[in-house]
Amino acid sequence: MTIKLICLDADDTLWHNERHFQAALQRLTDIVPEFSRSLLEQTEHRNIPLYGFGVKGFMLSVIETAAQTMGAQFNGAIATKIVDVGKDLLAHPVDLLDGIASALEELHSRAPLVLVTKGDLLHQETKLAASGLGDRFASVQIVSDKRAETFASIFTRHAVAATETIMIGDSLRSDILPALEAGAYAAYVPHPLAWSYEVRDEPVGHPRYRRAAHMREIPQWIDGLRDR
Repeated sequence: MTIKLICLDADDTLWHNERHFQAALQRLTDIVPEFSRSLLEQTEHRNIPLYGFGVKGFMLSVIETAAQTMGAQFNGAIATKIVDVGKDLLAHPVDLLDGIASALEELHSRAPLVLVTKGDLLHQETKLAASGLGDRFASVQIVSDKRAETFASIFTRHAVAATETIMIGDSLRSDILPALEAGAYAAYVPHPLAWSYEVRDEPVGHPRYRRAAHMREIPQWIDGLRDR
């Protein structure tokens, strides 16, 4: 089996992302001491079908949660401080995970790379440009969500069979399970900070699934698939 296309997630697969959200949440707690993270989680999950993924939808859910928590005490000054947190979150530095640049070079030597990420179009484009990794990718797909049909469409666009493709990412919900459902191989590289919305059970024992401690392990797995 020869892998002819390698798809990769971006946030917390190539560069740090969740830690910036965690820092923002700490700032929000300083602004609204009674701020409830569990209530925010419920609100955010409920609003994803309306707002989609990304900082802007997250911040709308934050404002809604703060208003619910504070009641009549919520005011324009509080809202302004919360919006400032959101602006800083949109402008956070792009810090690559350790060893990612060299790992991408190894992967690129084996097959074309496609970035498949979800979230706000402008923000994701900005982060990719700041990362310095843009020239590694033959194609960039910024999608509203990742489902099996999303991956199937990408495979068709690049004229490869699903079994000739591998998806690499840190999210079981968005990267691994839909890629496997679409018929591709999938490599899960867990990040120590995981957003609860993306957590699912691992497909342990699946013949096209691999868990890796670091992306640098995956080229050898791809070579093994070819040899097999």
